[in-house]
Amino acid sequence: MLSDSLLEKIAHARETSAPNSGVGAIDYRNFGELLFKQSRYYDTKPYLIYYDVAGNRTEYGYKDFFTLVQQCANVMQSLGIRRGDRIATISHNHSDTVIQYFASWLMGVCVVPVSLSEDDNRIRYILENSNAKLAFVRADYSERILPILRSVTTTPQVLLCGAAADNEASFEAAVNMASPLFVSADAVTIHDEALIVYTSGTTGNPKGVVLTQYNLLCDAKGITEWHAMTNSQRMMCVLPIHHVNGTVVTLVTPFYFGGTVVLNQKFQSEHFFERIEQERVNVVSVVPTLLAFLIEYYKENPALYSALATHHSSLRHIICGAGPLTVELGAQFEDMFKIPIMHGYGLSETTCYSCFLPIDLSAKEHQKWMRDYGYPSIGVAIPQNEMMIADEAGHELAPSEKGEISIRGVNVMKYYYENEEANEKTFSYGWFRSGDEGFYQLDESGRKFFFITGRLKELIIRGGVNISPLEIDEVLARCPNVKAGIAVGFENDFYGEEVGAYVQPIEGATLTEAEVLSYCQKLLPFSKAPKAVVFGNDIPVTSTGKYQRNKCKSLFKEWKAVQFRKPSA
Repeated sequence: MLSDSLLEKIAHARETSAPNSGVGAIDYRNFGELLFKQSRYYDTKPYLIYYDVAGNRTEYGYKDFFTLVQQCANVMQSLGIRRGDRIATISHNHSDTVIQYFASWLMGVCVVPVSLSEDDNRIRYILENSNAKLAFVRADYSERILPILRSVTTTPQVLLCGAAADNEASFEAAVNMASPLFVSADAVTIHDEALIVYTSGTTGNPKGVVLTQYNLLCDAKGITEWHAMTNSQRMMCVLPIHHVNGTVVTLVTPFYFGGTVVLNQKFQSEHFFERIEQERVNVVSVVPTLLAFLIEYYKENPALYSALATHHSSLRHIICGAGPLTVELGAQFEDMFKIPIMHGYGLSETTCYSCFLPIDLSAKEHQKWMRDYGYPSIGVAIPQNEMMIADEAGHELAPSEKGEISIRGVNVMKYYYENEEANEKTFSYGWFRSGDEGFYQLDESGRKFFFITGRLKELIIRGGVNISPLEIDEVLARCPNVKAGIAVGFENDFYGEEVGAYVQPIEGATLTEAEVLSYCQKLLPFSKAPKAVVFGNDIPVTSTGKYQRNKCKSLFKEWKAVQFRKPSA
């Protein structure tokens, strides 16, 4: 139970005095009303176009999509799921998962997306901590996931997705038999919980970020208006939809403005521009890692690059955030592909995006903010929130002064679920404290253009995914012949950051890089396992004995341009 004083601080952080903030300006009382109105108005117009990894295409019109959503809601209702309950989704990008999301929000049910890149123990923790009562599990992963589900204290019910049609426990069979009209006595409100996204912290278990329907719709409204999206336009999703970027930017936002989303099972460099042209996509949301992949792919295929001019004629710009973008990478991509990057910034805790570069900047102004300050600007705060650079006490700093990026507005999360310590620290002065360091500069009209320079927290952000270094430290500590070891996030051209290990061997012991890497790869997913090892005689610490990881980053500079690939099974 949160204290009254903490609840007051969190409430303050969810308010904003920004002009035209849009507080209370959402046109819908809940997701159900949005679904009903959009499906009636747009009828057969495509909302969702899904491509699996083999290139098979499936299209869903607004009306048909809403029918499937209602059938899915009826299935959940028949299984005893009610407003306020939590359900888990364990899947790769798939149209079924989108239907499950919207069906949950129609019912006032909260979705807990589970990333398959997490290790088994973390998946188990997420399912137990969230108290999920139902799990939608893609059949491809049942061999791994079902034993985890059985080990959860309160074992959730399971529906397999993509299972054989005659499997009575399959999602497809259940939906096919369900009524196409959903009726509920529950009065769902805009403030009902919609998502719990688990994000790694610098210590302990992942933290559950609780977002409401209001959070999602406010941020969708902000993204829609900032990028001047209209119902004639299309977005494309190549990011995992178990993250807020994929969910909010390219699922909720297109539905909000009555557009179309092209959902890809996974990002594929060879199909990226081809699909944009084929589906007449106007805006795509990516992370910096994908920009690096595209640059590499077309450098390795010059003939394809020469023919590329005809492959993105519909594309207005690319949204990029969720990981460290360097001036070098941004400039290389824009110069090579002639596509403007609308750099932005946000966190799961602020629903998704809190700021973007303005889309109406001249080419000269855009280039200035992307290249002239040592870091590409993350832009200007959207009207749904305020942003400031603050000192430790929460006082706003002057232009150019570095401090903590802090945010206040209607897109700030409800709270961290059952984590009073994290809530107290994060909302200590009535704003959401990001843990990221930055500064701002003023343009001629007095607008604040923000920049992110690093992290005050020691999270490693690899390809837009938060990784706790302590989890890796624990594995290094158990490695034979290691006296002490720490995980270090080092700059990498492909993933923004990669995971390195700074290791102090036991005196007199023989220890090789291959031995350390092999040991870690047996106990950690590839994404979290160290890719490079530096040996040293001591580990830098503060006066209070805390590791100073950032002092070790420069030791890994020789691996900056290396793309580490997962070994073949």
